[in-house]
Amino acid sequence: MLGKFGATVNGTNPASTGGPPKRSNQKGDPQMNKFRFTIQALAIATFMVAFASIAQAQASRTWVSGVGDDANPCSRTAPCKTWAGAISKTAPCGEIDALDPGGFGAVTITKSITLDGTGTFASILASLVNGIVINAAATDVVTIRGLSINGFCNGINGISIVNAGAKTVNVEDCVIFRFSTGNGITANVTGNLNVHVRNSVIRDNTNDGISLTSSGGLVKYTIDNCRLSGNGNGMHARSGSQGTIDRSVMSGNTTNGVFADATASVGIARVWNSQITQNGGNGVRAGNAGGGTSVVQIAQCQIDNNGGNGALVGTGGIVETFSNNAIFGNGTNGCPSCTPSGPGS
Repeated sequence: MLGKFGATVNGTNPASTGGPPKRSNQKGDPQMNKFRFTIQALAIATFMVAFASIAQAQASRTWVSGVGDDANPCSRTAPCKTWAGAISKTAPCGEIDALDPGGFGAVTITKSITLDGTGTFASILASLVNGIVINAAATDVVTIRGLSINGFCNGINGISIVNAGAKTVNVEDCVIFRFSTGNGITANVTGNLNVHVRNSVIRDNTNDGISLTSSGGLVKYTIDNCRLSGNGNGMHARSGSQGTIDRSVMSGNTTNGVFADATASVGIARVWNSQITQNGGNGVRAGNAGGGTSVVQIAQCQIDNNGGNGALVGTGGIVETFSNNAIFGNGTNGCPSCTPSGPGS
């Protein structure tokens, strides 16, 4: 076909089509395609980074519920099922709270955190395992509050503080019971540690209610308004530990109510204003032929109806007594071989 000026353009007349001729199989500008590809790739990468950030974000407070799901974000409206499920979604120094009654499972803690079951029934049923393992850094603070920790007659330890341990472990308003192969609370660390136990019951454990030791530092402890009953020893202050027991009851334990027993270094228990009664062995005992120095101080205590001595001083042991204790009704009364430390008040 001829064009307007007698020329044929690709076999068509531009005037008859109203525009320039079209090319078949036309390809885009290579540089424009490269630009579009780059923009798309950047958009995809940005989305993936944003999604990963959201997935990995940790909240300052998370929640567990008896009807929760560990696939949830552990928010109040979408709580998790277990402590272990929530802990990875909780920021260091954060808190996990129990919304309603439930058994929330054993957990290992490796950072500063608070587990709080106050206001409901929050439980750990620890069959054949430790209820809580604390293996945190020496700068971390861990608080366990308002929990029932049940060893099911075959559990290991209720709360086990190991290795670096933590800077401070607080146990408040808890019940820890029926652990068969370990202790209610145990610390076996290599450095310094502070342990504070308040308003708690630790009972019916095969070994010690509380057992504390450090091989390379010092465990400083306070036990306030607690009941340690039905254990092997109530309180066992081992090598590298020293602290105070106040306003507490150590009763019905198989062997000793309070036992300072350092095989190296020192083990010290200062017992004030407390009742030490009806233990199968001794009310208080210091020393066990170890290589360390074991000390028990007693002041304003009632020590009665224990099967052995009210106060027993063993090899390497020292019992310092103020003249304000009531020691009566025991297998052996008085405080033979004790060191008087003053009249007290």
